[in-house]
Amino acid sequence: MLFFTSGFLYWVLITTLEQEDEHFLRSRLNILETILREQPGDTQVLEREITEENIAFAGSQHLTHSRILDESGRTLHESRGMKQEIPTSAFPSPETRPPKAKRWRSDTNKTYWLIATWAEDNSLSGSRRQIQVALDETEEELLITRYEYYLFDILLVGILVSVIIGILITQRSMKPLADITGAAERITASQLHERLNSAPWPRELALLTRALDSMLGRLEDSFNRLSQFSADLAHELRTPLNNLRGEAEVALSKPREAHEYREILASSLEEYDRMSRMLDSLLFLARADSEQAVIALSLINARTEIEKIIVFYEAVSTEKSIRVLCEGDATTKVDPDLFQRAISNLLANALYHTPDGGSIIFSIDSSQERGTGIICRDSGIGIAQEHLPKIFDRFYRINPSRNGEAEGAGLGLAIVKSIIGLHGGNITVQSVIGEGTAVRLFFPA
Repeated sequence: MLFFTSGFLYWVLITTLEQEDEHFLRSRLNILETILREQPGDTQVLEREITEENIAFAGSQHLTHSRILDESGRTLHESRGMKQEIPTSAFPSPETRPPKAKRWRSDTNKTYWLIATWAEDNSLSGSRRQIQVALDETEEELLITRYEYYLFDILLVGILVSVIIGILITQRSMKPLADITGAAERITASQLHERLNSAPWPRELALLTRALDSMLGRLEDSFNRLSQFSADLAHELRTPLNNLRGEAEVALSKPREAHEYREILASSLEEYDRMSRMLDSLLFLARADSEQAVIALSLINARTEIEKIIVFYEAVSTEKSIRVLCEGDATTKVDPDLFQRAISNLLANALYHTPDGGSIIFSIDSSQERGTGIICRDSGIGIAQEHLPKIFDRFYRINPSRNGEAEGAGLGLAIVKSIIGLHGGNITVQSVIGEGTAVRLFFPA
């Protein structure tokens, strides 16, 4: 912008001076033409106008020379000193209409604007006189040269000032980024609760800091879940390992009969099965989280599949005198194996939390255009509101005693949620203490 402005001002100055000089030359031509036309034969007036012109312009930058020639090229009148300074041949052709000025440099290193034209001399019928006018613009050249030096100095100073201001602005603009970088570097695994948005950041960076804070929140939540998961996993594995170790120590404490060893091995197999199921469940959840699980969709009858699961758990429900029913009917496109696993986990969880003599009802809603809804409603003990957001977390148990042998590993509902997620559906839960719980599954069409 500085270069453009300076260049534009320089062009305006040069153009204005040239137009002013050319206008002045044309004015001198008009004056001399008027004298030749209106005062023919009055050579004194013409001589006085030519010889005294520089006196009239004393103190002005416009120093002019004029010359009158006849048609043969003989000089009739000219300014003092013009003959030695500016020859007649230096002027442009007087035939040009309208007259055009040209720049010319003399042997004395002076610069002139020259212009020439023909004028009618009324003192002689049909005769013409050539008028030559020269304008000394040496002072203007010096003025322009000084202006160029001043302009160069201004540009140089402007560039230096711009560079300094640019550096200061850049440093000031980069300071918030440096502060954000420093704040981010101070955040470690033990300080994920720290946030960047506590400082008054510039408006342009406020959106960035909010996004970073949101990311830190997600990282903190994931890290806390991972820490809790590691602790829960260690707890769940410690119980069967302690059981196995205790049984082995008892077996080795003294010689035993063969049937005693068989009982110990049978008990160990139960613990191995329990750990194997837990690891299979964790592997399934890990694959579901990383979107590596592949589902094979096919059209099934939801009621038929649910009734198969009810029959499978009939021994447990009969033992507890729990009535298990399925209402409604619908066909839905799901992975049959995963569908059965989700319903099985739901039913097993409901049977555990429903007291003897209660009821569990599966309701199939086929009226929705976007998919199929399945509600598992039990008359169990219910779930407190503070536990509802966490019941789908891995290893989460409402009972803090964590009675793993009776309740299971705490992965059933987490697996149900992952299965629903793989199908692109959703799961919700409603519960009232003392009245029971309703879990709603939605499988999109």
